[in-house]
Amino acid sequence: MRTINLFFVLILFFAISCGDKKSSKKNVMEQQMEAQKASAELETQIGERARSTFQALASKAENPNNTMTDAKVKLGKILYFDTRLSKDGTQSCNTCHDLNTFGVDNKPTSPGDNGGLGDRNSPTVLNAALHTSQFWDGRAKDVEEQAGMPILNPVEMAIPSEKFLVDRLSKVELYKGLFKDAFPDESKPLTYVNIQNAIAVFERTLLTPSKFDDYLKGNANALSVDEKKGLKTFMEVGCTTCHMGSLLGGNIFQKFGVYGNYWEMTGSDPIDDGRFKETGNEAEKYMFKVPSLRNITKTHPYFHDGSVESLEEATKIIAKLNLNIDLSDEQVKDLVTFMGALTADLPSEVKQKPAEL
Repeated sequence: MRTINLFFVLILFFAISCGDKKSSKKNVMEQQMEAQKASAELETQIGERARSTFQALASKAENPNNTMTDAKVKLGKILYFDTRLSKDGTQSCNTCHDLNTFGVDNKPTSPGDNGGLGDRNSPTVLNAALHTSQFWDGRAKDVEEQAGMPILNPVEMAIPSEKFLVDRLSKVELYKGLFKDAFPDESKPLTYVNIQNAIAVFERTLLTPSKFDDYLKGNANALSVDEKKGLKTFMEVGCTTCHMGSLLGGNIFQKFGVYGNYWEMTGSDPIDDGRFKETGNEAEKYMFKVPSLRNITKTHPYFHDGSVESLEEATKIIAKLNLNIDLSDEQVKDLVTFMGALTADLPSEVKQKPAEL
C-alpha cells in the first residue's frame, strides 16, 4: 500500500512541476509579446521623428587636406601614446584622453606635465573629429589644429616650442622611419605640422557607432522598450534643441544657464566666462560648445569644469537651467536609459599601447 501511495505522490509532484513550467513558459511568452507590442506602439509614435532629428554616425571622419593612410595612422597612434611629447615626459595625449576609459580620464580637470591642474574638463577624443570645432570654446577648427595646442600649453604638456619637440623626436631612431613612411613625398617629413597631422589622422579613426545607429538605419528592434521610452522623453522635453544630429551635440554653442546662473546649481568655482574668453564678445558670455552625448554614460564628471559627478544630477541641472523644466525622477531615469544606448567602445587593439613604445 505504501508503494502505491508513494507512486501517486510522485505522479502528482511531476504533474504540478510540469504545470508550473508550462505556466512559467507561458508567462515569459506573454511578457515578450507585451514588450513587442509596446515597442511597436512606441515606434509608431517616435520612429519618423527620431530619424529626421538624428543621423547615424558617419563611417569615416576624413579630412581632404590630411589624407588618411595606414602609415600615418600608425605614426599618429604612437605619437598619441608617447610621453616624450611632454616636457618632463609625464604626459601623453592618452593621459588625459585615455582610450581605455572612453577617451577621458574621469577627473574634473586634468593634471599637466608639472602636476598643475587645467581649468576645464578634458572632453572625450572619441568621435571628436566629427565636431564642428574643438575645445569647450571652439578655438580650434579641427582635430589637426587642436592636436598641436596642448603640447605647447605650459599648464598641459609644456613643450617650450615647436622646434624643441621636432629636435627631440629627430633624435629618436624609431621616428625617422615612421615619418618617412607616413609622409613619403616630403624631403624633411618630421615637422611640427606633420606631428599634428599624424595625431589627427589617428583620432579620426576613433569612431564608436552604437545600437542607436542601427536603430536610425532602420532596425526598429535595435532599441529596447525602455530605451525607446527614453528617446521619446528626450524629444518631448526639448533636449533636441541642443542635442541633435549624428553626435547629439558637438555642433553648436549654447549659453550654459539660459534660465539661471549655472554656478548656483553646479557649485562651480571659479566662474568660467566660456567663449567670451576667446572672442571678447559680451553676447557669448557663459557660452560653451554643446557636448556630444555619445558615450556620455562613461565620460563623467560633467560640464566644462567637471563639477557634477552624476549623470542623473547633470541631466536635472541642464533641464532646469536651459529648458526651465523640473524633471521627474522617472523622466531622468528614462533619459539616462536612452543615453546608455549611445555607448559603444573601441576595439581592444586600438586601445592598446603600441609595442614600439
